[in-house]
Amino acid sequence: MRTIPSKVKNNNKIIEKKLRVVFMGTPDFAVPSLDILCKNGIDIVGVVTSTDKFGGRGGKQLIKSAVKKYALEHGLKILQPTNLKSPAFIEELQSLKADLQIVVAFRMLPEVVWNMPPLGTYNLHGSLLPKYRGAAPINWAIINGDSTTGVTSFKLKHEIDTGDIVLQDSIEIGRDENAGDIHDRLMQLGAEVVLRTVHIIQEEKVEFKKQDNSLVSKAPKLTPENTIIDFNNEAESVHNFIRGLSPYPGAYTYIDHKLTKIFTSKPIPENGKPGKLKVDNKSLIIYCGSGAISVLEIQMAGKRKMPIGEFLNGYRIENEYITDNQE
Repeated sequence: MRTIPSKVKNNNKIIEKKLRVVFMGTPDFAVPSLDILCKNGIDIVGVVTSTDKFGGRGGKQLIKSAVKKYALEHGLKILQPTNLKSPAFIEELQSLKADLQIVVAFRMLPEVVWNMPPLGTYNLHGSLLPKYRGAAPINWAIINGDSTTGVTSFKLKHEIDTGDIVLQDSIEIGRDENAGDIHDRLMQLGAEVVLRTVHIIQEEKVEFKKQDNSLVSKAPKLTPENTIIDFNNEAESVHNFIRGLSPYPGAYTYIDHKLTKIFTSKPIPENGKPGKLKVDNKSLIIYCGSGAISVLEIQMAGKRKMPIGEFLNGYRIENEYITDNQE
C-alpha cells in the first residue's frame, strides 16, 4: 500500500499530518458516516454526491440528496458530476489532492477515480462480505431469514465488492425486524466502522483480510420480477420475504386483480390451500404452502398504506384466492 506519512518533522518537532479525505455518498444511509468524520476532525476536502433530481408534487421540484444537504449545512465543497469519467470532473477531483477516498452508498466508480488517491479508496458495504455482494444486501439477508448481518469496510478494486477487508462489525436481526429497522441500525454501526477505518489507515495499522470466495452470496437489485410474493412457500419464508422488502419497495401480490403491497405480517399455524384468502373478524389471513400469514399492514393500488382493520372497513374482497395479475 502506498503511504502518506502520518507524522512529519518541523524544526525537529514531530507533528501529526492530517489526511485529506474525499467523501462520496448520496442517501440518508451515508450521512452518519460523513457526520462522524466531520465531528472527529477528519479533513473532508470534498464531497461527491449525485446531481439534484426533479421530484415532489408534479415532479417539478429539484430535490437535493441527503448528503448534499448535510454538506451545504456544514460548508463542505460539493462535486456533483453527471459523468464520473469526464475530464472536467477528473481534473477537479485531482485538484483536491486527497490522500484517501471514502465511499458510502454511492454508484460504481471507474478505475481512474478509485485508483486516484495514494492511500486508495475504501467502501462501506451493508453486509458481512463476502456474503451478499450486490445492490440490496440488507433486504436479502432478511428475506433469507438470516439471524445476523453487519457492515464491512474494504479497499476498492475493479471487481465489485471483492476488495480486501479492513473491518467488520455485526448485529443480530430480530425475528420481526424489517429492512427499514436494519437499515437504520447499520447506518449508525457503519458510521463507527468508517471512522475506525480512517483512523487505522491514518495510523498505518491496516491489516487486510482476503475475501473467501467459497462463501460468496449475491444480493441482486430489487425488481418487479423478484419482489412478488409466492404463497406456495411456507409461512415463515413468506413472512421473511415481506419484512425484507418493507418499507421499500414493498412485497406485492394481486387481490381482486389489483396490485397490493403487504408491509407487515405474522406467521400463524393455520393450513389451507396456498393463496386462499380468509377474512375473519377484521383480520386477513392468506394461506401458504405450509401455515399461513396474518396480514397486518397493506396498501392496495390507488390507496394509502393502512392497518388491515382499517383497510377491511373500507374494502370488501371479492375473490377467494390471490389473483395472478392486474386487470
